[in-house]
Amino acid sequence: MSNTPGALYILSAPSGAGKTSLVKALLAQDVRVCVSVSHTTRNMRDGEENGIDYNFVSQHDFAQLVEQQQMLEYATVFGNSYGTSRKWVEASLAQGKDVILEIDWQGRDQVLSIFPHAIAVTILPPSQQALQQRLQGRGTDSSEIIATRMAEAHSEISHYSGSHFLVINDDFSEALADLQCIFSCRRLKTPQQAQKHHQLLADLLSTGG
Repeated sequence: MSNTPGALYILSAPSGAGKTSLVKALLAQDVRVCVSVSHTTRNMRDGEENGIDYNFVSQHDFAQLVEQQQMLEYATVFGNSYGTSRKWVEASLAQGKDVILEIDWQGRDQVLSIFPHAIAVTILPPSQQALQQRLQGRGTDSSEIIATRMAEAHSEISHYSGSHFLVINDDFSEALADLQCIFSCRRLKTPQQAQKHHQLLADLLSTGG
């Protein structure tokens, strides 16, 4: 494992922008990256696994985690609570892992208030038409649900300026390369490189023969 701590990345996007596919592709190419598994109080669905898809907990246990300030961010959606474990994130970062949180702009702002050095990225579609076509292409939602998702997408997109980076997912390969660039550039910053290559720097600066 790396002797330098990892970085915290917050990825936000409207539904249909392709964030999940981009993250999956990034994970397949970069072993130093992991994704936080959220806690939730909703019931487990068919095919889901505890600890893989979500950490499923009772409402009482979730409330206890919030009271004990163990949640980096949390929200209630349609009567179910969702949140990110602060302990898990901090442990993963200490192990040298770069951690991705897939949360909306409100969660992003909560996390940035606690981790001001976190790197926030917003992923956007190339147009409203493309976003609607992607949502319709799923073939799983009614026209009413798609209309609701489009309205939610407009709200999410309107808060793009709270992120440090914007990635436009028009061409998937280009968007993935842009996302990889964000991770690579952070690792090449002087403080991270100085810690990683401290022995090399000491040797290069040595005045001994």
